[in-house]
Amino acid sequence: MDSTYYQTVRDLEARGVDDEYITGWACGYLRNPKREEQRLSERYEAGYADGCTGSVASAEV
Repeated sequence: MDSTYYQTVRDLEARGVDDEYITGWACGYLRNPKREEQRLSERYEAGYADGCTGSVASAEV
């Protein structure tokens, strides 16, 4: 795994970004399947979309 993954997650945690966003970002970045429908949240889906593109554009504190 490349260092971008670890550096980004560490940066998001240090900034105090929501855990749901970070989890979604990590799953999207790694191209894991999304959670089951009943466990999806708006923050998770924003993180997943950003992770798929490798950006953190929707990250909020």
